[in-house]
Amino acid sequence: MHCFLIDRIQTPIGDMILVARDGALLLLEFEDATGRVEREMRQRFKSHELQQSENPFGLSEIMRDYFSGNIHAIDTILTDGGGTSFEKSVWAELRKIPTGTTVSYGSIARKLGDINMSRAVGTANGRNPIAIVVPCHRVIGADGSMTGYGGGIARKEWLLRHEGALLV
Repeated sequence: MHCFLIDRIQTPIGDMILVARDGALLLLEFEDATGRVEREMRQRFKSHELQQSENPFGLSEIMRDYFSGNIHAIDTILTDGGGTSFEKSVWAELRKIPTGTTVSYGSIARKLGDINMSRAVGTANGRNPIAIVVPCHRVIGADGSMTGYGGGIARKEWLLRHEGALLV
């Protein structure tokens, strides 16, 4: 049985659940999507135990620091979101998006070598289990529109304003 550390973090846009092991962030999700948390954990780790922990590996404090205005606090967090090799490649590209900027699905597909993979990039983006740190919120439509976000468009807009990508 796999044992993981779990913590709940209060943020200005809703409480979040953080799951970690061996210093790596495995999952970060808004608490109102708890079904997704349990589903993701079951899929990745058939039998697992979640042990309540205050600030595992300092990750909760780093997230609080991010929400307090240090938007670069999350840049060096070690992550392990599992996933297929394609999903991992998309998530690695997401981590390269500079704070305060946005990109389109097509631009990520281009970086991965095939502009026709835009929809596949969108699907992988939607499967990202590590909100904010693997910044899927920084991906928008090619026309600049706010596309879907697992945490909701209002949270996506808040995050982009917080990081300086949206000035309105």
